[in-house]
Amino acid sequence: MANARAQDEAPTIEPAVPGSYTRPVRILDRLGRLYDIGGGPGANRVHGSPEEDEAFELASAWMRDAGLEVTADASGNLLGRSRVLPDIWTGSHLDTVPQGGRFDGALGVVAGIEAVERTEAGSVVVFRGEEVGCVGSRALVARGNELPAAFLELHIEQGPRLEQAGAPVGVATGIVGYVRGELVFEGRAGHAGTTPMSGRSDALVAAAEAVLRIRDAASGIEGATATVGRLTVAPGGSNVIPDRVTISVDARARDSERLEQLVAAIGIDPAQRTEPVAFASGLRELLCDEIEKRGMPVVELASGAGHDAGVLAAAGVPSAMLFVRSLNGGVSHSPDELSAEEDIEVATAVLAAVLAQLAG
Repeated sequence: MANARAQDEAPTIEPAVPGSYTRPVRILDRLGRLYDIGGGPGANRVHGSPEEDEAFELASAWMRDAGLEVTADASGNLLGRSRVLPDIWTGSHLDTVPQGGRFDGALGVVAGIEAVERTEAGSVVVFRGEEVGCVGSRALVARGNELPAAFLELHIEQGPRLEQAGAPVGVATGIVGYVRGELVFEGRAGHAGTTPMSGRSDALVAAAEAVLRIRDAASGIEGATATVGRLTVAPGGSNVIPDRVTISVDARARDSERLEQLVAAIGIDPAQRTEPVAFASGLRELLCDEIEKRGMPVVELASGAGHDAGVLAAAGVPSAMLFVRSLNGGVSHSPDELSAEEDIEVATAVLAAVLAQLAG
């Protein structure tokens, strides 16, 4: 939810600061080169593929062009170290979902390299496998001794809130917590044509009613979401009343109290649980101040999606995220994903300014 500092402005896709930005030609060109890898439609650089490797090779070359010392760690994460402020890191990931968007992950890498080159301070990391559970960042924190002093991740919002607020950029307060699990419904199989409606025990009807209850439970808790994304029906015949239905549940909330409330309302025994994580207040303030200096609304919001920054923050690394406004209603993981070049330049300038402050 937008912070009280946000100004009430109508949605706009006009330049963030008309006439006062430099067109991010190099950033857009590099995003285009990454997008072309693997062919369309969309971005196709799934984790562990030759396409992900090809993207890493491009990023490695761009890091060297920026004067960074480039190495890879034991998990294949790409590390571009600078001589100034080498323990302050920025970056993101280059893997995608199948037929994903142009900006997800890639923008944080390309803009991160740009910001570090402009300021000649800070280092850049490109994580492996963010889309399949943040495998690269989790491996890094598991090694412990490689943790940075701080991490700043620039990323598209992947939602509609900044567009609705008329804000080119926003600052993430943290990552929501989530639970995942299944609910199973038992009934009694029977012939679709000979079993009277009044005498049925239809497991799918019970599951359908539960889906609506899950929706209503999340709607009644501020900032919460709940999704049933998978449904398995047995025995699965078109002319057989279902006797067993299993549904998946993904439930998310921005703090532990709301998450507990949501779990209780749904009635699920989670198979997987990740606690909410807050980003470092000091880094968030630096980002907010730089946005405010540029005369733009300061919007703070929790991230409903997981990110590498959340993994580092949970491990004790001071971390923060700068969101870039997503257009097209906030669609992401899709070729329709869109952010304006003016917003990208504003975000890159804010990131570079914060790196410069930390270096000073």
